Amino acid sequence: MSEARERLIVALDVPTAAQARQLVAAVGDAASFYKVGKQLFTAEGPPVVRDLVASGRKVFLDLKYHDIPNTVAEAVRAASRLGVSMLNVHASGGSKMLRAAAEAAAQSETKPKVLAVTVLTSLDRGDLDDLGFKCDVEELVLSRARRALEAGCDGVVSSGLEAARLRQFIDKRLLVVTPGIRPVDNRPDDDQKRAVTVEQAFQNGADYIVVGRPIRKAPDPRAAAEAIQQNIAQLFPA
Repeated sequence: MSEARERLIVALDVPTAAQARQLVAAVGDAASFYKVGKQLFTAEGPPVVRDLVASGRKVFLDLKYHDIPNTVAEAVRAASRLGVSMLNVHASGGSKMLRAAAEAAAQSETKPKVLAVTVLTSLDRGDLDDLGFKCDVEELVLSRARRALEAGCDGVVSSGLEAARLRQFIDKRLLVVTPGIRPVDNRPDDDQKRAVTVEQAFQNGADYIVVGRPIRKAPDPRAAAEAIQQNIAQLFPA
């Protein structure tokens, strides 16, 4: 595991590279690991990733690849050439697709960690019913995590609510990256339905947390990020 301060991944969920640069500058040395997702990557493309990597920062490329195995493998190879530290794929793509992604990353020069997205944190039991799943969220997360590990993936993206069960029933080597981090007084209209606090995420077994709005929308993003880092330091003393 990398140093404790790298356990915080700041989500650059903004529409332009200029705004991304502003947020990175505002956060300053309070974080060194950033997530680039669909919005920013679609608007600005690979240069925004290259710029972050060139500045010495780490990047989690959050594009959730989900396609036929060969297409996903080629996408993973392309992401590897960008120098990202982590990338993700959808566990629902099946074992062959997961294995193709893991093998492509392992064969690359940079060898980024491949994470399988289990169940989106915006989904709850009612959403799974609509999608035709008869199992509960936790059961589906565990099933997909097992499949991902068997296929050679390094870890999963999962709600902190399921992290404890992942630690209990899945191999300890599995990396758990948890989005949907919110303060205790999370707004009822937030689209992150299965959210947890920083402390809950790590106490349940997360290795990394991804934090977006609580930092991005804070009056002082650096102070918000540093407050989270102080919580992390207490949970993982040197």
